[in-house]
Amino acid sequence: MATAASPMASQLKNNFTSSLTRGLVTPRGISGAPFRVLPSRGKSSFTIKAVQSEKPTFQVIQPLNGDPFIGSLETPVTSSPLIAWYLSNLPAYRTAVNPLLRGVEIGLAHGFLLVGPFVKTGPLRNTEFAGGAGSLAAAGLVTILTMCLTIYGISSFKEGEPSIAPALTLTGRQKKPDELQTAQGWAKFTGGFFFGGISGVIWAYFLLYGLNLPYFVK
Repeated sequence: MATAASPMASQLKNNFTSSLTRGLVTPRGISGAPFRVLPSRGKSSFTIKAVQSEKPTFQVIQPLNGDPFIGSLETPVTSSPLIAWYLSNLPAYRTAVNPLLRGVEIGLAHGFLLVGPFVKTGPLRNTEFAGGAGSLAAAGLVTILTMCLTIYGISSFKEGEPSIAPALTLTGRQKKPDELQTAQGWAKFTGGFFFGGISGVIWAYFLLYGLNLPYFVK
C-alpha cells in the first residue's frame, strides 16, 4: 500500500511546490508590470497604466461656444449652417419682426393644419356635417390655445417691466432684447395667434368645401 501511494503523493507534492514557486505572470492585453499569483488567497494584484494615444482624437460633440456651463452641446446637426439658418428664420426667433405679425404667422399655420385631423377623425367624420364639425372643433382648439397663451403671459411677465430676453448673444455680441419677452409684446403675439388661427381655419374650410376641389381630406 505504501509503494502504491508514494507516486500519487509525490505528484501532489510536485504540483503544490510548483504552484508556490511559480514566477511572475504577465497578463495578456494589458500594459503594465507582471503580477504574482497568490494561490492561498485566490486573488491577483496587478497595475494598469493608461497609454496615451499618439494621434489626438477629434471631438464631434463639444460644449456650446466652448463653455460647459451653458448647458447645451454643439453637434454636427445643431451647429450646422443649414440648421442655424432654418431656426433663425422661424417666427419665434425673428426678433426684428413685430410680435403681432409673428403671432399671425404661427396662428395661420396651426389653424390651417388643424382642420384636416378633426374632419377625418372627428365623431361626425362619416356624416355630411364632417366639414363643419371639424372646422368648428379646430376653431375651438385655437381658442383654447389662445387662452393658454394668455395665462402664460399673465404669469410670466409684468406690465411695464423691460424684456427678460438676454441682450448678449453667445459670442458676446450686443443685440436688442426681444420685445416678445414683455407683457405688451406677448399680448400682441397672443392676439395675432388668435386672429391667424381663426383665419387659417376659415381658409382651410373655404378650400375644402367652398371651392369644392377634390382633396383627399374631404
